[in-house]
Amino acid sequence: MEKKRIIFTGLIFGLVCQVAFGQTDFDSKLKSLYKNTVPLIRSDVLAASIAENEKIVILDTRSYEEFEVSHLPNALFLDYDKFKPNEVEGIDRNTRIIVYCSVGYRSERIGEKLIKMGFADVHNLYGGIFDWVNNKNTVVSQAGLKTDSVHTYNKDWSRWLTRGVKVY
Repeated sequence: MEKKRIIFTGLIFGLVCQVAFGQTDFDSKLKSLYKNTVPLIRSDVLAASIAENEKIVILDTRSYEEFEVSHLPNALFLDYDKFKPNEVEGIDRNTRIIVYCSVGYRSERIGEKLIKMGFADVHNLYGGIFDWVNNKNTVVSQAGLKTDSVHTYNKDWSRWLTRGVKVY
């Protein structure tokens, strides 16, 4: 009986370490990508703001192909590669804006541009849509229906998505 308990405890410890180190690896990757030029917002904070019906504009800065697979509910599409300042002309400069992409690199670049344009309350979603989904938050399809699919940009980046169906 004691031997089974030791084996069981070892297995549990191993699983906990694997999950913890996986997050540590992801956090390290994000640290290497971010310039910290745009304030970050965590998934849980954004989810709470959405649940409270706070006035927020959420901008998905990935490619349209990625956006079509899934995106955060009520997110607006803003193509990173084709961004033009006139695309955000209708947004009040004092409105809270959340930008995101797969992991936060592209959205940080767009966030920098928005700040230079005079937007006062811009935040980058920490870990992007990957962290959002990894933390069990909802994404929707192009039709607005809840989905488990997430475009992971390519096979290499898909390793950072630990939940859902990987599409690339």
